[in-house]
Amino acid sequence: MSEHESGEPVATNPISQHLAPATPPSAGPDIPVSRTAPPPSYVYAIGKIEPRFPQLSMEKEFAQATGRAETSRLTDRQATHHVLTRPENRYLARQLCWVMTIEGLDTYILMPRDPADLGQLTEALRATPRKTDIDVVIGVKGPMASPSLCNGLTVPIVLFDQTYSFDVDGLIGSIPRPDGTDAERFTATAEQVFDRMTQIADNAGNLDSHRALNYLAVRYPNIYTKAVEQFARDFSLTGIEVRPSRLSGIRKIEDVIFTYTNRNTGVDEKYFLRVDVTEEFPFLVTALGPFYDR
Repeated sequence: MSEHESGEPVATNPISQHLAPATPPSAGPDIPVSRTAPPPSYVYAIGKIEPRFPQLSMEKEFAQATGRAETSRLTDRQATHHVLTRPENRYLARQLCWVMTIEGLDTYILMPRDPADLGQLTEALRATPRKTDIDVVIGVKGPMASPSLCNGLTVPIVLFDQTYSFDVDGLIGSIPRPDGTDAERFTATAEQVFDRMTQIADNAGNLDSHRALNYLAVRYPNIYTKAVEQFARDFSLTGIEVRPSRLSGIRKIEDVIFTYTNRNTGVDEKYFLRVDVTEEFPFLVTALGPFYDR
């Protein structure tokens, strides 16, 4: 803790001890040193957020706080949610490690860039979790965590600016369903497309191609509508490819190409869209339309 001139305590950022100095030391008069910072590595990841105890003392402190709370008739997860979301227990949420897992693997340790955003982490802690729960994290990839930070866990730290949580059913339920489309068939199709996009190998959300795919999976419903239309025409979704766009120059733009193959003739139809991934928040450049190989 540090203090303002007024004497009020101010929380320090625990990540500061893991960051290198902003200005490199002088290498001598004859050796030029670059003072240009490397470009930031952005993250747009889909996974699940969960709390961990960084030390045994924190686990004991949490147990004492739980003992003081009214947790009768609550499950363990409900009790944890109840304790960590209480204002008087904010100090516990601040001291815990918040880990993002992707496909069951510990992938990132999360830290809010603004301490006021700590509530985004506690909001991701559901009282009644389900297998279809999804968390999205948008931020900047930092250094590898030291073993002392989170009970020996050494994964990259992500300074996040935004997180939001939902379940797959809720996501699909919010997608406008084309007129005349059977609800059950639409849901099954949308779930299949979502799974295909989010389970592409090694998608940790830190590469431009991954960020483009993850953005589309949770923010662009037309890809699901198109899949339903194609399935109705007896086409199968046989490929999803991401490649740098020929329009890339000063800005980084990714072409995302969906290949559908007719189940009877084997003829392919391709559709694509463009996503700008230059900065932290991706956005759509061109809407979904036919793609022609050149």
